[in-house]
Amino acid sequence: MSEAGGGRGSGSSVPQRTPWSLVAATAALCLVSATSVWTAGAAPMSREEKQKLGNQVLEMFDHAYGNYMEHAYPADELMPLTCRGRVRGQEPSRGDVDDALGKFSLTLIDSLDTLVVLNKTKEFEDAVRKVLRDVNLDNDVVVSVFETNIRVLGGLLGGHSLAIMLKEKGEYMQWYNDELLQMAKQLGYKLLPAFNTTSGLPYPRINLKFGIRKPEARTGTETDTCTACAGTLILEFAALSRFTGATIFEEYARKALDFLWEKRQRSSNLVGVTINIHTGDWVRKDSGVGAGIDSYYEYLLKAYVLLGDDSFLERFNTHYEAIMRYISQPPLLLDVHIHKPMLNARTWMDALLAFFPGLQVLKGDIRPAIETHEMLYQVIKKHNFLPEAFTTDFRVHWAQHPLRPEFAESTYFLYKATGDPYYLEVGKTLIENLNKYARVPCGFAAMKDVRTGSHEDRMDSFFLAEMFKYLYLLFADKEDIIFDIEDYIFTTEAHLLPLWLSTTNQSISKKNTTSEYTELDDSNFDWTCPNTQILFPNDPLYAQSIREPLKNVVDKSCPRGIIRVEESFRSGAKPPLRARDFMATNPEHLEILKKMGVSLIHLKDGRVQLVQHAIQAASSIDAEDGLRFMQEMIELSSQQQKEQQLPPRAVQIISHPFFGRVVLTAGPAQFGLDLSKHKETRGFVASSKPYNGCSELTNPEAVMGKIALIQRGQCMFAEKARNIQNAGAIGGIVIDDNEGSSSDTAPLFQMAGDGKDTDDIKIPMLFLFSKEGSIILDALRDYDEVEVLLSDKAKDRDPEMENEEQPSSEHDPQNQSAEPITSSSHEVDLADQESPEESSLNSHPELSPADTDNAAGVSPSEQNSDPTENHEPMSLDGECTDLDNQLQEQSETEEDSNPNVSWGKKVQPIDSILADWNEDIEAFEMMEKDEL
Repeated sequence: MSEAGGGRGSGSSVPQRTPWSLVAATAALCLVSATSVWTAGAAPMSREEKQKLGNQVLEMFDHAYGNYMEHAYPADELMPLTCRGRVRGQEPSRGDVDDALGKFSLTLIDSLDTLVVLNKTKEFEDAVRKVLRDVNLDNDVVVSVFETNIRVLGGLLGGHSLAIMLKEKGEYMQWYNDELLQMAKQLGYKLLPAFNTTSGLPYPRINLKFGIRKPEARTGTETDTCTACAGTLILEFAALSRFTGATIFEEYARKALDFLWEKRQRSSNLVGVTINIHTGDWVRKDSGVGAGIDSYYEYLLKAYVLLGDDSFLERFNTHYEAIMRYISQPPLLLDVHIHKPMLNARTWMDALLAFFPGLQVLKGDIRPAIETHEMLYQVIKKHNFLPEAFTTDFRVHWAQHPLRPEFAESTYFLYKATGDPYYLEVGKTLIENLNKYARVPCGFAAMKDVRTGSHEDRMDSFFLAEMFKYLYLLFADKEDIIFDIEDYIFTTEAHLLPLWLSTTNQSISKKNTTSEYTELDDSNFDWTCPNTQILFPNDPLYAQSIREPLKNVVDKSCPRGIIRVEESFRSGAKPPLRARDFMATNPEHLEILKKMGVSLIHLKDGRVQLVQHAIQAASSIDAEDGLRFMQEMIELSSQQQKEQQLPPRAVQIISHPFFGRVVLTAGPAQFGLDLSKHKETRGFVASSKPYNGCSELTNPEAVMGKIALIQRGQCMFAEKARNIQNAGAIGGIVIDDNEGSSSDTAPLFQMAGDGKDTDDIKIPMLFLFSKEGSIILDALRDYDEVEVLLSDKAKDRDPEMENEEQPSSEHDPQNQSAEPITSSSHEVDLADQESPEESSLNSHPELSPADTDNAAGVSPSEQNSDPTENHEPMSLDGECTDLDNQLQEQSETEEDSNPNVSWGKKVQPIDSILADWNEDIEAFEMMEKDEL
């Protein structure tokens, strides 16, 4: 987010501010000036405690940055569990998320201005020298235009901004001669070929060496991009133009923004998530403030602040009014359809929307900012981190948490706007959770699953670029920072651009030629720069009074305002048929299906197949109802299959020097001791001989009373369990024999029995993929004894252990990918549900190494994905049930499913409509693209 004020550069005289640039700066500054106002209810934090917390943030940054420089540099990112660098092409592909990596020392560039904010000027000077000496921008690698812009181009420009500031101060960077700016200009020219489209929207990816559409480029065939991907360029590109005088960058970024504005849905003034870069058609017509759209809105308002162009404010206010009318359902922010904005597009929210309260602060709309922020904080208090996605009743939807900084960002700006010490306590909680659950010996590890406490071998560059910056600024007083932070605006990656750019090299016309408005509507300024008397109407308890009703919303109450129906329903029309209510023997239901373009086909094997053809529906509304019905059928199938699955388990290394800080995601077994019902198993590990465990052990004395390590393959899992149990082992860990396999890239594996009675197996058995298993094997090689804890969820570290850093916990949504689903013909099978083969569809006994690929989570690419569009079923009723029971009853590991629905004569109703499976997949991919 951003702040504003007067500013200066160095190396040349800085132009004086014009009245217009002061207006732009004031739009952001006036809110920050309210810091003297604070509400009662939270005791003021002492200067000493704030300094202590600030110093703690510095130490945490040193731990993360130091380990990156020691173990990973010059690689793009640190892999904190294995203490090595992540190099593109040398690790298993993670899909779109790897498009951020370009072999250009990403983490170092992304951290440049953080070093200055944290008053590490010597380290900054050293880092700049390393970038100039080592970084190559001419690599033959395909990268995301969006990620490269916000992280690398933004990082170089932020570094340049603070380098010239330090040079002017006279102590540091005296040798600097705009070298970072020249690198930024070189990179800017490398990104320009991506804009070679008829619309002006950029291709989503580009080859740094070969550009677009050349045979060597391996890219340029894409047709779609996300709104945020095309609309989050103006700050960096305009700053590059203003710094260098080369206007082409700002011109291209403005053209892309102009096109998106023209393509907004005119009746709702909303934009979709994904757009065709050639035709301008919306590919995904759902709209929200989270993944895929988020920073488009952010950059409209910030472009107004930085560039002083009133057309950007006009556009932002038009969109903001639509957001508050349709998407905002306090305290929730739920996606809607752009053509039918009264219709919810999903029943869950993603973590990226946590930035929005901070943007509302900049806008001046404090009340909804406080409400949404408090709701998010309650979710964090329940799960320690904000899950990557969570439902409207605050259950985990996607369990991953890659150490995102958006909530910390909003916390900082709410504190700046209100001065309320409550937000200092929120920041303190964030620090404690990071140290307690995410800190590992080689940095901070992303949470793979907030339910089990497991880690992912990942520390994204944005963690250093943003998280530590916002946390430090939260606790810092003005004198703690060596420059005036209010002279700069924050980009979406928290890079700093000076506000004096608003009056520099202004060769771009401010006239918005695409706008239908000829002059600004004064009402658009109503909440741009409010008086603090309006924000806090002479009531010091104002913010507390807004937060208080939300204190128990996550644990005890149903969220209000989450159910929307179309206006036609309000007028008395009958709601559409829901999949949960459908009965194949009901003639009325069959007639409704026919009206929706859905027909029943009786197959020879006795199953009934549902097929939808939208063109056969009675009307476009009926066709949409039919589409929603088919998607609900798919979701019911998915839910039924997931109910057969066991949740993931955790293997926690608790001996020296780990002390519980490393938690590995483990697959469960359908036999042996159930860790969810019994106390965890703790013991030292020992390798079995033979290692495959397929015969009587020859080293029973070595595994007696210990947890045996066994390799997968050559016999059944149950046979391995019996052999180690007979040798006296108290538990077993099966390690995959497929070298390089990892829970980061493979779905959860679940070990099944051998088809016989397995009641004789009394010990717990867990499964680790090769990568996670090697962590234990390496530890066993390096240390005499390795003690682990087998449990259903990671436990806090033993307080009697060394007062080291802290244990780990939380996280693991399955990385999913699916082919785009665009056909309008849909099929769902309805069959009997009695077959035991079907009920254990995703569980596999072990036969041989050749069988080991058939894991418990079926890859989406291997399934028959139903060809449905991405529309989310609408929730018409929201019966509230006890959340704790829901959490216990629902297996929330998000796995793909076959669109076959098994039914008896009567369909069992469910309490609420879950999110559409196909949209979940695509939205997850979009979140990975957006800012993971």
